[in-house]
Amino acid sequence: MLTVKRLFLILLSVATIAIAEAQDPSFSQFFSSPLNVNPALTGRINAKWRMISNIRDQWIGPASPYTTGTVSYDTKILKDRIPDNNVLGIGGMMMYDQAMRGVLKSIYASLNSSYTVQIAAEGGDHRIGIGVGAIYGSKHIDFSRLNFPEQFNGYGFDTNLPTGEAALINMKPYFSTSVGGLYSYTTEYANLDIGFSVFHFNRPKQTVLQDEKQYLPKRYVAHSNFETFLNDRLVLNANAIYQNQAQTSYASVGGALGYYLTEQGQDDVVVYGGMWYWSKNAVIPYAGLLYKGIQFGITYDVTVSKLSQASIKPKTWELCIILRGYDRDTRIMWCPWK
Repeated sequence: MLTVKRLFLILLSVATIAIAEAQDPSFSQFFSSPLNVNPALTGRINAKWRMISNIRDQWIGPASPYTTGTVSYDTKILKDRIPDNNVLGIGGMMMYDQAMRGVLKSIYASLNSSYTVQIAAEGGDHRIGIGVGAIYGSKHIDFSRLNFPEQFNGYGFDTNLPTGEAALINMKPYFSTSVGGLYSYTTEYANLDIGFSVFHFNRPKQTVLQDEKQYLPKRYVAHSNFETFLNDRLVLNANAIYQNQAQTSYASVGGALGYYLTEQGQDDVVVYGGMWYWSKNAVIPYAGLLYKGIQFGITYDVTVSKLSQASIKPKTWELCIILRGYDRDTRIMWCPWK
């Protein structure tokens, strides 16, 4: 028979794995969270500046959902002090994540800088860039909202009583770094980006059990995206990502078509529709809308993993809002990434 204590220890083990060794939060719309993908993408924008907010509710229904949200801002600076055709970008991101109805809460912040240089201009614009980031993270478990067998007094649970678990502690904040590289090729009608990044070089300690062997492992990311005008009104955006952390990996690939509802020279209004496949997890339809410098994107994960066999089907929604400094004279190839 499964006792309360054994059940708690199972749940605690799962939580410990999630905290100490599992992946950083990931997004179905990874293409709309560039600072979480590669610091070299900082300032890689078709505008003066860019602000992005992502909101994700995962596995609504069969369990308490995981809720993740971000706010990021990046821009280009010192244009008159660096060589022509080079770009210096800076930016930052704040992320929160909570699970078990807020029992486990995480805060993540980063400051990024990138520098991109033009290496060739014949036949198109060839660029390489590097980016670095400084990361601050904090995770907190509200033990007052957890009940332990030793706290049962015969009538109910008294949280003022000892838990009987001496090793449970809240983790200290951690600091880590990220680094990435990016190659870009751009013509008048198309663009290609290929990048690679690594997060958490120093593998900071993360545990609630005072175990020196528990740490936050490095996260490796490889990604690419391609955009092209198919005609005067239709634009194709395709991208892919591969991520590996703590011996766990995933890949996502897909694309979207954007249709310009306005003529060239007018304020851009674009509608988007597409789909991505998250390996062994979900098929992800995407719908989006852009008006001037404001862009919305929404996805719903159609689960294809074993969770799809649950009596209560899991539901995962994600919303992205992008604001851009809108200042241009010619038509720009707007896409979810930039």
